[in-house]
Amino acid sequence: MLVPFILGGVALLGMARGVDVYSALLAGAEEGLGVLIRIVPALVGLLTAVYMLRASGALELAAQALAPVLSALGIPPETVALLLVRPVSGSAALGVGAELISTYGPDSLVGRTAAVMLGSTETTFYTVAVYFGAAGIVKTRYAIPAALCADLAGFIGAAWAVRVIFYGG
Repeated sequence: MLVPFILGGVALLGMARGVDVYSALLAGAEEGLGVLIRIVPALVGLLTAVYMLRASGALELAAQALAPVLSALGIPPETVALLLVRPVSGSAALGVGAELISTYGPDSLVGRTAAVMLGSTETTFYTVAVYFGAAGIVKTRYAIPAALCADLAGFIGAAWAVRVIFYGG
């Protein structure tokens, strides 16, 4: 009931101030469609790349190569696919996370770590494509490396937090 009250309140406030609410709504919708047109090509390219990596087997190959490094960092090697997919695609990461949880169980180290990783990291490339595309920013400069470092910190922190909270260190 809150949403209809907010919409009604905004409409009444606009009418009280003499604003043509319907014209403002149409102008906002037109601007939103313009933003959509600017960001769709980047999203299509991004999703195509994710599906190509998964279908080619390159994702699994990278997972095997990174497993020793992740074990040294305290990250369960079984979560490698999640680490590689999460910065690129949220839906693919949810699929990988659901697969890990169903395979290892929701109360396992791998299942809990995957769940915390999903909640503590961002789909970096999707976010950059959407927000930078909407703002018309072409050169990302340090934004992507900084965001990927933050994702890595989130992955390491998630693995650490799960070990400390559920397994005593």
